[in-house]
Amino acid sequence: MALELASETVWFEKWRYDDAECKYHEQKNQASATPMLGSLANQIARAREDIQNSRAASNLLPSSIGAPADVVNRITKLEGENASLRKSVQSLETTLAQVTARLAALECSCSATAKASPPQLQKPSSQKQEQDSKANDDDDDEDVDLFGSDEEEESAEAIRVREERLKSYAEKKSKKAGPIAKSSVLLDCKPWDDETDLKVMEEHIRRIEMDGLVWGAAKQVPLAFGIHKLSILCTVEDEKVSIDDLSEKIQELEDYVQSVDVAAFNKI
Repeated sequence: MALELASETVWFEKWRYDDAECKYHEQKNQASATPMLGSLANQIARAREDIQNSRAASNLLPSSIGAPADVVNRITKLEGENASLRKSVQSLETTLAQVTARLAALECSCSATAKASPPQLQKPSSQKQEQDSKANDDDDDEDVDLFGSDEEEESAEAIRVREERLKSYAEKKSKKAGPIAKSSVLLDCKPWDDETDLKVMEEHIRRIEMDGLVWGAAKQVPLAFGIHKLSILCTVEDEKVSIDDLSEKIQELEDYVQSVDVAAFNKI
């Protein structure tokens, strides 16, 4: 039995080799971690040194910048500039006071002259224009010599001037507006049947607008078989409104109006 075990290849001391291998790996890991820790410590130390150096430099700055003599020179310079500025401000104030006094004096003189000479009342422009036009008409009438002179012989130029004046005088007389010719017209508007609403018809007719047309009174007049017609009065200017045009416009209301007749026509 012992010989059989001796001939077999069995590793009885494997645990020792395993321990040795573990220790080797642990030592190797410790050696690799030590440089990293050292580098971090070095960086922290350098940062601390930089901070201390910056503090020292900041403490040294005031003493290096401001020497007592330099500060005194700057203060004296600023005081001189301040004094010059005060002088310029005082001169400006005196100039402003003088200008204000002059303006006040000018205002007083202007108000005094205005009170001494009151404004004249002007006539209204419309009245003035009417007076001017009347004066011009009178002058034109006086300039026209309708009968001529028997003592002096008239030349061709005098005849021409007289004819032109007569012509202008006739034109002015013809341009004067006469009375406006107006007429009173009574229109009979007949509906289609007895169902047509004459009030609505009257409203539509009164909506017709023309220059020189004025609508008057209206009434419903019985026609036949219960049908009524609308008699409406209107006043028109003869030059502006044509009765035929007005009748055509009323007949355009085909839904209400069948025909339009002129019942009465009187001049005003």
